[in-house]
Amino acid sequence: MVVIPAVDIKGGKCVRLLQGRMEDETVYSETPWKMALRWQEAGGEILHKVDLNGAVEGRGVNDDSVREIIEHTDMNIELGGGVRDMARIDSLLEMGVDRVILGTAAVENPDMVGEAIQKYGPEKIIAGIDARDGIVATRGWTKSGRKSAVELGNEMKERGVNRIIYTDISRDGMLTGPNIVETERMAKETGLLITASGGVSSLDDIKALKRLETSGVDSVITGKALYEGKFELSEALEAAITESYEIDHDRKNC
Repeated sequence: MVVIPAVDIKGGKCVRLLQGRMEDETVYSETPWKMALRWQEAGGEILHKVDLNGAVEGRGVNDDSVREIIEHTDMNIELGGGVRDMARIDSLLEMGVDRVILGTAAVENPDMVGEAIQKYGPEKIIAGIDARDGIVATRGWTKSGRKSAVELGNEMKERGVNRIIYTDISRDGMLTGPNIVETERMAKETGLLITASGGVSSLDDIKALKRLETSGVDSVITGKALYEGKFELSEALEAAITESYEIDHDRKNC
């Protein structure tokens, strides 16, 4: 089980939202790259980054912060938020992002997901499935995708996706524990690799998700629990014993 720290950007700052509500934010750093470097120094190898403004506006808004993180760290970066066309995917990968997360596009333009997989391979393209009460939400979680999360997961599998980041919106930023049942269901009913997201509040949560490794849940994203000091990243990494998430260690020469 791999533990992936999150740095979400809104207005150029590192923030955490409650259940994705843009107006309900807590600012944790004015300089996101310094926060990313903190997680790297604590042992993190992958960074989950979301352009929150971009997710709502449908375009890259916080690219300067992305470039600064790439410049100042050696972490492998997976990024989502407002990625709606091939040109944006091309731009992010050329910028140095390692994996691009497609959320709204997975619902609204699944053909593009298949095209991106064909061009870059499944190791570069991840489907982000964010659900509220089992139903997919899109456009920064402001719209309903009008289909079940599992249904979308299977559609993405048909397009060539091999990894999903699955987020239970009701748990995100709430420190109430991950949705173990739905995360396991997503893994078992799609047969895909799953990165769990939303609600992690303790080392016990990470251990509980680790028990789902045999079902395909091999990694977990944690944000607010780290920022609120519920545990140290080093403790989480030790609890998870990371082995399964593929990393290209030679990507950068920074």
